[in-house]
Amino acid sequence: MKTNKVIKLMVSGLSVIALSACSLLPEKKIYTEIDINTPKQIIWDILIDNQAYPQWNPYHVKVEGDLQLGQILKLEIHKPNKSVVHIEPHVMEIKPLQRLIWGGGIEGIFYGKHVFELLSLAEGVTRLVHKERFSGIAIPFAELGSIEEGYNLMNEALKKRAEAQYD
Repeated sequence: MKTNKVIKLMVSGLSVIALSACSLLPEKKIYTEIDINTPKQIIWDILIDNQAYPQWNPYHVKVEGDLQLGQILKLEIHKPNKSVVHIEPHVMEIKPLQRLIWGGGIEGIFYGKHVFELLSLAEGVTRLVHKERFSGIAIPFAELGSIEEGYNLMNEALKKRAEAQYD
């Protein structure tokens, strides 16, 4: 009887330690934003037309798959440092005219959550918030240095494409 109580107490203690350790895992946050002189609808239509990404997107050069909740995507990323990365995230959230999130990995090891968020600033002016949070024990060893620059390049290309369509 006492043995079961001791085991339960040990398991509870280890659970608390494990959960505490998760909040101590290394992480990297990337945050970019850009104001675009077009309504949300134009920007949203460009973001969800992943077939057209090769025509304008210098960073996410290829995004194959359906932008539907739970679907697996195949991305080809061309980083500003000239490296090319292939990943297969899944769509985590899609809220029309507001937010598109994809990501994945193994929580605790290497996990990323990539967010595109559209915010109305004024009539015909939209802010794109383009950010990502990486976490896990492999973060210090991952090549994440040129991602922010890549996001800024994509943001500028999206702005140019959206404003050209709005004029």
